[in-house]
Amino acid sequence: MALGVGVLVVAAAVLYVGAGGLGIVAGALGGTISTFVRGVTATPVPSATVGLVPDAPKIESPAEPYTNQSQVDLSITIPSNLAGNPDYSVKVYLALKDQAPAPVDQKPLSPTPRMIIPVTLTEGVNDFSVTLVGPAGESEQSPLVRWILDRKPPAIRLSSPKDGALINRKAVTLEGRTQGRSTINARNVQTGDAVGGTAGADGTFSVSLPLTNGTNQLHLVVTDPAGNNKTLDLSVRRGSGALRASISSSIYSVSQKDLPYDIQLTVLVDDPDGRPLAGAHVTFTLSIPGIPTIRGDATTDAEGRGVFTTRIPKGTSRGGGSAAVLVRTDQFGKTSDETVITIRK
Repeated sequence: MALGVGVLVVAAAVLYVGAGGLGIVAGALGGTISTFVRGVTATPVPSATVGLVPDAPKIESPAEPYTNQSQVDLSITIPSNLAGNPDYSVKVYLALKDQAPAPVDQKPLSPTPRMIIPVTLTEGVNDFSVTLVGPAGESEQSPLVRWILDRKPPAIRLSSPKDGALINRKAVTLEGRTQGRSTINARNVQTGDAVGGTAGADGTFSVSLPLTNGTNQLHLVVTDPAGNNKTLDLSVRRGSGALRASISSSIYSVSQKDLPYDIQLTVLVDDPDGRPLAGAHVTFTLSIPGIPTIRGDATTDAEGRGVFTTRIPKGTSRGGGSAAVLVRTDQFGKTSDETVITIRK
């Protein structure tokens, strides 16, 4: 097409020269060709492009959302290709309980993809999100990241032992409830022994602390996930109590003429603190003159009771016999007890 246009221009110039217009034609021809060449060889100028809204930045979630500090740092990750760009900034939004997010700060981008923005917390739940603001507008908000400002010390409800309690064993178990996931530290002031633990999600806790003879001062410290702590002091006394068993019989005397006769032996077992002991292994023996010893086994129930029923047969001799029990436990060792059973005429 460009060649055809050039031919037409030259032809027109020839005709015009024939008519005596050589100077005019030369000027016109030169201008036309130079304009044409510039149009063909000029460097293209790019058209303006429409800017794109950038992706939302991200906030790093805290390892522990609970804190007792009024100010925390938001660790924000921005697109690496925008780091340090003066045309962009990060806008911070805060949503309090039952409220919509509202802007609370806006900062220029840092020279690196990771930037830190300090923020002030309000008591309770604080949900933060961020956006990127640039020439093309504002990005979507990032996912919410939560901090909880908690300055209230945790409550301690100790269910066992009571202050001043008598503990008849080598250790005391501290049981109670506090704020969930709190750290528990207990120390015996007399011995220097200390133990630690963590409350369950429901706040329940149980730690065992060794005791020495006499009075023991106990110091309990509970620290909640926000870092608040509360202390509780109490004293207990270690006694000299021991595992105890008490045997009883449905009869203590029976006539020979009434034999055979059914008899029931019962034992009550208490732990060293005087509480009924379940799960103890017990062996009963019934020793009556003139017959072989009768034996029977049982296990104590939740009330610390074990029962054995047997029969005193005919053929026994008159005189005094006995009913005895041997109690064996894994935690408190062994104990025994006996009572007299008489066979009369």
